[in-house]
Amino acid sequence: MRLAPPAGGTTLFDHQPELFRSFNQLYGTLWSHGVLDQGVKEAGRLRNARYVDCKICRNLRFEGATAAGLTEDLIELIEDGYEDSDLPHRYKLAIRYTDVLITDPAALSDELKAELAAAFTPAEIVELTATVTLAAAFSKVAVAWGPPPEIPVLAIPTPAPDGAVTEVAARR
Repeated sequence: MRLAPPAGGTTLFDHQPELFRSFNQLYGTLWSHGVLDQGVKEAGRLRNARYVDCKICRNLRFEGATAAGLTEDLIELIEDGYEDSDLPHRYKLAIRYTDVLITDPAALSDELKAELAAAFTPAEIVELTATVTLAAAFSKVAVAWGPPPEIPVLAIPTPAPDGAVTEVAARR
């Protein structure tokens, strides 16, 4: 089932515009005012999208992540077997953490906690956790509502707190 927009609306989110505006404020703040490299956040977001198989999330690219160095060639490596790929260490670590967060967060090992602490600041870990878990929730909603049959790969500006999008330079 694909949930249709309400009469006069353009997206299914028009059923709850205030709720969607609030979500966009949180999500935009996370993406445009954070301390973590947008490429690392995007690696986690895309790993979740592939796991959940959200066609919308899989095919959106935030321009801030591209500016931070997350190219399409690197995105193609965010699959099973990424451990032996040419992905940067921080991306691989973010993907390992994402896998734990989306499958069994209680299984977070002391070893992975130590690796995260060695590679990221506490603020960056909080931001990565929030990015991945919000993306997981959003993508599950999108899949439950019924994804569009096809969506091309789209580069879009990075989300901003006002619900609009903005280009933000990479923080690292």
